[in-house]
Amino acid sequence: MSVEQERDRAVAGRARQNVFAGIDMDRMAERRDDRLWVDELEASADSHFLVLDSEGMAFSAPDDERIAWMTPAMRSERFGDVPATLLGIANGRAYFTLVVDEVHAEIFTALSHARRVGLRDAGLLFPTFEAGLFAYAKGITHWQRQTRFCSSCGSPVLLVASGHRAQCTNADCAHMHFPRTDAAIIVIVEHGDACLLGRQRGWPKGRYSTLAGFIEPGESLEDAVRREVREESGVEVAHATYHSSQPWPLPASLMVGFTATARTTDIRLRDDELEDARWFTAQQIVDGMKSGTLAVPPPLSVSYRLIEHWLALRGVDLGELTGHKQA
Repeated sequence: MSVEQERDRAVAGRARQNVFAGIDMDRMAERRDDRLWVDELEASADSHFLVLDSEGMAFSAPDDERIAWMTPAMRSERFGDVPATLLGIANGRAYFTLVVDEVHAEIFTALSHARRVGLRDAGLLFPTFEAGLFAYAKGITHWQRQTRFCSSCGSPVLLVASGHRAQCTNADCAHMHFPRTDAAIIVIVEHGDACLLGRQRGWPKGRYSTLAGFIEPGESLEDAVRREVREESGVEVAHATYHSSQPWPLPASLMVGFTATARTTDIRLRDDELEDARWFTAQQIVDGMKSGTLAVPPPLSVSYRLIEHWLALRGVDLGELTGHKQA
């Protein structure tokens, strides 16, 4: 295997470790417009429906470790008037999502003995596939809720392609809207034997994390890394290297992770985003976490993976410090 192939495999492996990432599913984009085929899948006894309430909460089974699925029979009997969105097919089974109002949510809770769970909690409780599917469902249904009128002419839109496109109902406009994702960079910056971490006001005491920010129009990912680090900390970045990415539908983002090398080390906080920013050596992170004076983000975030990767290169196992061992 070539050096390039080894590198690509390593990067792909890092990406699949991120929460909400790595689900193996055929989204069936080429068949979403086939209404008869989609109807057949909805009626199939093997299909699964992921239920969300109006606030984007899912429903977990009584053990809190998996999704409480709605069966096609239950949907037909009690929820037949609620439209469903095809998510895709995995292992021969079709998966859909549907958003229910409060009355239907209470009915489903009673029938399935389920409880509501948010995406952040589910990311740490559910199996990889189910957590990723929840993130996918939350992202697409958020876009549906936000896309009710045409941005070109203001007319109402109609969801088509099993919920994956929105068609303007004005015949003179007929603009087609597609789901969007807001990309953001998140980066661990290093200089010598130290890395740059910052904290926002309102975070739990002692918590520090990697720096992050949204990508602006006309900006590359690498340019965004340099700009965000400069704006938030005053540190100049020499170069940045892709690490991995993570779906982050809270409500509609994609986090693109980087490692970067700093050209300068002087910290000058330039806005109100960060309360503090510091350079930490690996030993300072270890000592701080052991003493309880320093905390890092939970494994839910790609920020945790960036810090984990940086420490691992220096012989430190973040999982041992936090109690979250990588599966």
